[in-house]
Formats: sequence, C-alpha cells, structure tokens
Amino acid sequence: MLLGAHMSIAGGVDKAPERGRKVGCDIIQIFTKNSNQWGEPSLPEETISNFKKEMKRHELKTAFAHDSYLINLGSPDKKTYSMSLAAFEAEHRRSEQLGLMGVVFHPGAHVGSGEESAFGRISDAINKVHEKTRGFKILTLLENAAGQGSTVGHRFEHLSAIMEKVKDQKRIGVCFDTQHAFAAGYDLRTEEGYEKVWQEFDKIVGIKWIRAFHLNDSKKELGNRVDRHENIGKGFLGLTPFKCLMKDNRFKNVPASLETPKSEDCHEDQEALLLLRSL
Repeated sequence: MLLGAHMSIAGGVDKAPERGRKVGCDIIQIFTKNSNQWGEPSLPEETISNFKKEMKRHELKTAFAHDSYLINLGSPDKKTYSMSLAAFEAEHRRSEQLGLMGVVFHPGAHVGSGEESAFGRISDAINKVHEKTRGFKILTLLENAAGQGSTVGHRFEHLSAIMEKVKDQKRIGVCFDTQHAFAAGYDLRTEEGYEKVWQEFDKIVGIKWIRAFHLNDSKKELGNRVDRHENIGKGFLGLTPFKCLMKDNRFKNVPASLETPKSEDCHEDQEALLLLRSL
C-alpha cells in the first residue's frame, strides 16, 4: 500500500506536500478549502503550480481530497441540497486543477426522509456533477460511514445502491475507512473476521471498486455507530486488521491515509507510518 496521512493546508494547499514528506508519507490527503465553511474560494494559479511542483519535489506518489463536512447530498431540504451540490462540484473543480486522483465524500444523511430517497438524491448529485465536469480525470470516492444519526453509507448495501445508479462508472470508486466499518458492525479484529468482511464487501459492492483507504483505529467498541478515530493499535480495532491490510496483495499500490489524532508536529503520523510499514 502507498501510505500517508491527512495534511494541514494552513498557509495554502501548496504547503501540504512538504509536511507530508517530513513525516514519511508516500501519499497525502488534503482539504482544498476550509472544511467547515460554505465559501468556495478559487485557487490562485501560483498556488496550483506550486502544489504540483512540491508534489514532484517531495516525490509523493499521489494525493486526494476530502470534501467539506458541511455537504449533505442526501438532504431532503432543497436549500441544503442545492448548496451541497454546488459545493460538491466546486470540490471536483479544485481537485482537478490540483491534479488530485479523487475526492472522498461522506454519502450524507436522510434527515428523516428515509434511506432509499437519500440514495436517489446522492446518485443524482454525482451524475449532475459528472455531467458538469465531463472530461475530468478526478474520481468521486464514496466513503463508507460509521452510521451516526440518519447518515447512510454504513452498510455495504447502501454503497452498492448508490453506485449502481451512477452513469459514468469510470469515475466512481470507494474509500474504505477501517474505523467507520468497525463502528458500523463489521468485525475486522481477527484474521478470520477480516477475510469475512472482505468476502461480504466483494459480494455486495466488489473489491475492484476500492480506490483508497482511511486507516484509523477506533475509540469506541464494535457496532457503536460513532465516528471517533484513534491512533493505530491504540483503540478497539488493535493491530491485527492493519497487519492483514499491509500484507494483502489485493490492495497493493492503493493509497491509504491516516486520519488519526495528532499534535502540531505530527510525530504521531510518523510513528504510525513506521509501525504500519513494520507490519
């Protein structure tokens, strides 16, 4: 696997590659803007150029984006949905400008309208954005969810239902989050459990759709449906599932990013990447 971590874009997105290399990243994940604001600022040409130069200078293999936390493509509220759709398109445009491989997004929440209706809205949103960004290379990466509240995407069946209605299948994929899967009730803690989960995923969705990973341990126990990440090997998942992933040839060369707690100097990322490689 190509290992890395989510890197800060403080001072500009072009500062992220150097931060990633300092802690030993092969790849990085970034936000392309402030993730907690609706504003959609354009990226200066100089910043775009510098980002690409820094990616090459630090010999990073690839990078992908995580979209804004405010986006909810499953919302039944017309205003929220409209704002989310516009922001989702803008995420794709910025990511394409930066030469990223994909945009990871949380499927969304149905907010009382029902899961099936949310699946339809999410698929429609993806199709609309793909139509408006025809010719783009950027992938749209659906992330499995932990299952908090009315969010969808915590069951493999949800991912399949959304993906099967996406018209441009060449631009869709899955980013698999280990903590979210565990929180949703998929028990990865043993070698047997690990393989059972992947057999189920392959049957329902298809392993071929895995394009990226989020590598996170869990602060909460199995099936709690709470999105709370912990550093690798220090949570309820333990080291076994990560050891299995590091040795799994099905995921060779797939980019995998840490999203675990860290201090300002990111030494936790460096330690976790060394640990993962040792497995």
